[in-house]
Amino acid sequence: MKILANDGISKSGVDALEKNGFEVITTKVAQEQLINYINENQIDGLLVRSATQVRKELIDACPSLKLIGRGGVGMDNIDVAYAKEKGLHVINTPAASSESVAELVFAHLYGGVRFLYDANRSMPLEGDSRFKDLKKAYAGGMELRGKTLGIIGIGRIGQATARIALGVGMKVVAYDPFIEKADIKVDFYDGQSVNFPIETISKEEVLKQADFITVHVPAQKEYVIGKPELDSMKNGVGIVNAARGGVLDEVALLDALESGKIAFAGLDVFENEPKPAMKVLMHPQVSLTPHIGAATSEAQDRIGTELATQISELLK
Repeated sequence: MKILANDGISKSGVDALEKNGFEVITTKVAQEQLINYINENQIDGLLVRSATQVRKELIDACPSLKLIGRGGVGMDNIDVAYAKEKGLHVINTPAASSESVAELVFAHLYGGVRFLYDANRSMPLEGDSRFKDLKKAYAGGMELRGKTLGIIGIGRIGQATARIALGVGMKVVAYDPFIEKADIKVDFYDGQSVNFPIETISKEEVLKQADFITVHVPAQKEYVIGKPELDSMKNGVGIVNAARGGVLDEVALLDALESGKIAFAGLDVFENEPKPAMKVLMHPQVSLTPHIGAATSEAQDRIGTELATQISELLK
């Protein structure tokens, strides 16, 4: 059987699939050529990340397909229900990248409270001529320890983010319409662990209490954080979106940054991927990464082997 990993797959995933008798193709096929390639090569399984779109037209046009796999959590680039109606297996790896996304959230948070998003832009240009001025400009940083992190969506990634927050001494408050209580286990290097039960509260209360806010929800039809939510936050809050573009209103965010309501934002995802709005990219108070939440070698190894295990169980 042939598996096309159109957006790539780790070597551990390739090895595991080949060990189970699958032929793995890692050629990157352009979206407009994908249907022809699948049909000409009689592809049985198509693996994607966020780049490749798997819509009804492709599903209808490719009768050889038996399985669609998403390396990661969100599957908004796949017509999941329609694929299942047509008898295809649809799989993803919801747990594999949680720790990597959570660590990226804290990369943005630590960079935010110490102005790294701006310092890394200004130092190459002015570090040799305005060193003392820049030192003074960035002298008002703060610590995360002792502050309150508000988590919108306390699923796997939200819980991984909570573990780091608790580990560095933050208070965690959380909102999730589907989860009433989460037991967060914080593991330490020597085998010790501490359990923290977190009972979710209303979104309104989270927004009022939090010094920093991070969003971990699937793609939505409407904004989860729009102007009303931004207005209800504390003055000077920092916000991170490493979930999906479109859950945070970027126009309202820029207005809140300009007014000083929001101190900084960390964005890994954008409303207009893969062409984010230039005003967002150029704003001096926005820390930017190009949708790399799951892009660590450890996460990709876990994703690859987890996909391989599911594929082997379903197609053999």
